[in-house]
Amino acid sequence: MTAMRRRRCGSAPRAQAGYPLLLADIGGTHARLAWVAEASAPIAQVRTLPVAEHAGPEAAVRAYLESLCEAGGKSERALRPVRAALAVATPLAGDEVRFTNSTWTFSIAALQRALTLGELRVLNDFEALALALPGLRPAQTRPLGGPPPAPLDEAARGTVLAVLGPGTGLGVAAVVRTPSGWQALPAEGGHVTLAARDALQAEVIAYLRREVDHVSAERVLCGSGLPRLRTALAAVLGQSAPPPMTPAELVAAAQQDDPLAGRTLDLFIAFLGGFAGDLALTLGARGGVFIGGGVVPRFADRVAAAGFRAHFEAKGRFADYLAAIPTLLITDTLAALEGARRAAEEDRPTP
Repeated sequence: MTAMRRRRCGSAPRAQAGYPLLLADIGGTHARLAWVAEASAPIAQVRTLPVAEHAGPEAAVRAYLESLCEAGGKSERALRPVRAALAVATPLAGDEVRFTNSTWTFSIAALQRALTLGELRVLNDFEALALALPGLRPAQTRPLGGPPPAPLDEAARGTVLAVLGPGTGLGVAAVVRTPSGWQALPAEGGHVTLAARDALQAEVIAYLRREVDHVSAERVLCGSGLPRLRTALAAVLGQSAPPPMTPAELVAAAQQDDPLAGRTLDLFIAFLGGFAGDLALTLGARGGVFIGGGVVPRFADRVAAAGFRAHFEAKGRFADYLAAIPTLLITDTLAALEGARRAAEEDRPTP
């Protein structure tokens, strides 16, 4: 029955040139896939698949498409996307793609052939998220201090928006307004050396340096960085090694007033604010700094109240410069898919 269904889905006619369009936002832990039936259609049929349960993107895409057939609905076209845009959590250089925080690897050309796609656009996941920033509506974000964002009108050429996001790793990117539109600036800023603002942070970094030669921002500002930071903080405070905790358990413990978990989250937030301020200065991101990723939304209230903004602005003579920059949390989990769609559609030639 499955094979028959697959042939029926695969033999359906195209409703519109260049569509259906398959979208994917692939991180180190999860792959979020979605479907765009035609140019005017919204992103739909969103599914989240665990990366560890699939051999690679081809297997994940086939599992996703099969799930659409089994679920019914628009199954007549579900196994025949015409194009695809994949946002991947790794730097890109050439045809071979190797993920930073998972075992997945693939050839772009081979994947395009295997899925019989007319076009395949592969971009960095935070490049995709950056492309989504200019179109974000207030309902898709939460202010984290500073002034409200200025309107992004045509006169705002040279405006830079930056985004960072703790997740399985730490993503960084930006987008700049140019005479020809918004241009994404993919980057690997999560791997810069983590800086200390005070003595406690310096001691924590020194402790972490016993484990790794290079304490990058990503070592702390990611999901696995939370328990790593808790262990380091306990040692610096002269406490015995705490029992292991998952990131989710640590956040829950902090919300239940566990002292060490609470101090860990506050230290994480301090590092996050300092890193975000450094990013704003480095890029001249006067249009705003956005926080994405799956970690920060778990304790967004604490981020808004625990001094994130103070650490963001604490840059000496440039405190006033940073005080004028809005900071916002991205609350829409589909934003990177919107950016991937924008990349795919802007790449197409005008008829």
